Amino acid sequence: MNAVPRSLPAPRDGRTKEQSMVKSGTILLTGVAGFIGSHLAERLLEQGEEVVGLDLFDDFYDPRIKEGNLTRAREHDRFTLVRGDIRDRGLLAGLPGSIDTVIHLAARAGVRPSIEDPVLYADVNIQGTAALLEFARRREVPTFLFASSSSVYGNNERVPFHEDDRVDHPISPYAATKKAGELLCHTATHLDGITCVALRFFTVYGPRQRPDLAIHKFARLLASGEKIPMYGDGSTERDYTYIDDILQGVEGALRYGRGRTGGFQIFNLGESRTIRLSEMIQVLAEEMELTPRIRRLPAQPGDVLRTYADITRARELLGYRPVVGFREGIRSFLQWFEHQPGNLGAPR
Repeated sequence: MNAVPRSLPAPRDGRTKEQSMVKSGTILLTGVAGFIGSHLAERLLEQGEEVVGLDLFDDFYDPRIKEGNLTRAREHDRFTLVRGDIRDRGLLAGLPGSIDTVIHLAARAGVRPSIEDPVLYADVNIQGTAALLEFARRREVPTFLFASSSSVYGNNERVPFHEDDRVDHPISPYAATKKAGELLCHTATHLDGITCVALRFFTVYGPRQRPDLAIHKFARLLASGEKIPMYGDGSTERDYTYIDDILQGVEGALRYGRGRTGGFQIFNLGESRTIRLSEMIQVLAEEMELTPRIRRLPAQPGDVLRTYADITRARELLGYRPVVGFREGIRSFLQWFEHQPGNLGAPR
C-alpha cells in the first residue's frame, strides 16, 4: 500500500496548494475515493478533464482501501484531492471557483446498515445532497449528476423497471434517501435552472468493489473456507452491472447534461438482465474452483426481491451499450481480488 502523501503547505489565499492549482472547466466529483468514484476519476482524467475529488475517508470500511483506490488518479497533475464532508458548507464554499460540473457519488451506502441507523443516512444523504445543490446554485454550476439507486423501485411488480414507474414505496431508509435526492435535484432544476441528471445504478460490481457487497464478501468467504450466508431461498434476482459499463453510462450522462440548459432527467444504468442469488454464488465458486458451503438464513428486511433495468432511455439518449457478460465480469473481478492484501478485505 502506497504511503499517503504529506500535506502541502497552504498558499496565502487560504486554499491548499492542491486547490490553488485547479484550472477552469473543472468537475467536482464527490465520493472520489470509493469504488465507482475512483474508477470514474481515472476515466475523466484520461480524457483530459480537470477533477476536484472530495471524500471524507470515513470508516464504513477501512480507509486504507480508499487511499489505495486513488493511486492512479494521484499520478495526474489535473487531479486535486480535498478531504472533507459534503455537509460542510464552509468547506464547499472554499472550493475552487472554476467548477462547472458536479458529479455527486458520495453517500452513506448500504440497505441493511441504513435500517440500523436511519438518522445518520438521512443526515448524510439528504442534507449532503441539499448542501451540494446549494453550492451549485451559489456558484452557478450549470450541470449536476446525481448517483441514485435501483433501490428506489422497491418491490416494483412491473419488470423491467422503467424510469417513469412510480417509486413512492421504498422499503429501506437508504432507498428513501435516494428518492429524496432525486426530488431535491428536480426542485433545483425547477427553481434554479440547473441541469440535473439522476442515474439509477443497478448492483455495480468489478475491481475495487466495496468489501461489504455480496460478490466481494462471498469471494473472501470462499477463499477462507467459510460458509456463505444466503438470505432466503436464493431466488432473489439482481441486475449486476460491471463497472466499465457503468462508466460508459456516466460518460454519456455527462455529455447529455453538458449539452443542455436546464431540465431534469432520470436514467437507469443496468445490464437489463437478472442473475439469481444462487446462480451468482455458483458462478463465483466455479471461477474460483471452489465448492461453496452455504449457511441459510431468513430473508432480510429491506432487501428487494429483484432489480431489473429497462435501459431503453439510456440507449436512446446516452448511447449506453453495456457489453460485459456476468461471468466475464466475475473473472475480471477475481483477477483484481487475488492481489488484495488479506487484512484489507473485511468492513469494520
